[in-house]
Amino acid sequence: MIFKGSCVALVTPFKNNKVDFDALAKLIDFQIDAKTDAILVLGTTGESSTLSDKEKIAIIKFAKNKIAGRAKLVVGTGSNSTKTAITNSQIAQKLGADAVLVVSPYYNKCTQAGAILHYKAVANSINIPVILYNVPSRTGFNLLPESVEKLAEVENIVAIKEANGDINHILELFDKCRGKIDIYSGNDNLNHIFYTLGGAGTISVVANIFPKQIKQQLETKNNITLHKISQLCFVEPNPIPIKFLLCYAGFIENELRLPLTPLSNAYKKMLKDCYNQIQPNEANCNNTLAEAIYGD
Repeated sequence: MIFKGSCVALVTPFKNNKVDFDALAKLIDFQIDAKTDAILVLGTTGESSTLSDKEKIAIIKFAKNKIAGRAKLVVGTGSNSTKTAITNSQIAQKLGADAVLVVSPYYNKCTQAGAILHYKAVANSINIPVILYNVPSRTGFNLLPESVEKLAEVENIVAIKEANGDINHILELFDKCRGKIDIYSGNDNLNHIFYTLGGAGTISVVANIFPKQIKQQLETKNNITLHKISQLCFVEPNPIPIKFLLCYAGFIENELRLPLTPLSNAYKKMLKDCYNQIQPNEANCNNTLAEAIYGD
C-alpha cells in the first residue's frame, strides 16, 4: 500500500505566470502539519498540462526536498502518448517519487485492450508503484472494472484513483477488485461511499484547503461537514474554485494559466461563506485587491 488515508491533489501556485515556489513551500508545510499521508504534484489540479518539462522537473525536485520523507510523494505522469507517459514516469522515479499516478489515455479513443497495453507498458518501464486514474469526464474514456482486474495482476500496479461518479460502476469495481488493488476515491463528495465499501482513502481536491477534515473522514466515515464544499469546489472546472479558496485563505495568488480563468463573480460569495462556516476567522487576504475580489 502506497498510503492509507488522504492524498492531496496539490495545486501549482503561479505568480506572474511563473511557478511560485515560496507559495508551494507554504502549501506543502500546511499539508505536513495536517499529517496528510501523501502529496500528489503534477495532477489535474496541478494544471500539469500547462507546465513545461523544465517546470515539471523543478516542481518534483522541490517537492521531494521539501517533503523530506514526511509524506509519500506521488507524481502525475500520464499522457495520451504511451511513449511520453513512460518517459515522464521514468523521470519521476529518477527524481525520487514514491509512486506515479497515470491517467487513462485521452483524445485517442483507444479500446479497453489498448488501455491495458498502455498501462502495462508504463508499469513495466519503472520499478515504483503505479496508480491507475480513471476520470471519464475529462478523458472521454472509461476504464472498466474488468480491465482494472486484469491490470491488478501486474506487480507494481497497486492502486486506482476512481473518479467515475456512477454508483453502479463503483459497486462493480469494488465487487471485482477489492482485495486485489487499493481503491482511492477520486470525487470528494463520494469519499464516504468509498470508505464504507472498504476503500483505502482519497486523492482529494478539497484537502488543499481542509486537509485535517479530509483525513478525519476515513476515521469517522462522516462526509456531512464537507458535503457542501465538496460540491462548490466543482461549480467551475477544477482547479478554478480551489485556487480561489486558497487565495482567500492567504496561501497563493488567484492565478491560473489559460485556457483556465479565475472564478466567476457569481460563485465567490458562496465559496467564501462556506469556507467561513467550516473554518471561521481563518481567512487571511491582506492584498489590496481583496475587497474587489471578495466583496459581496
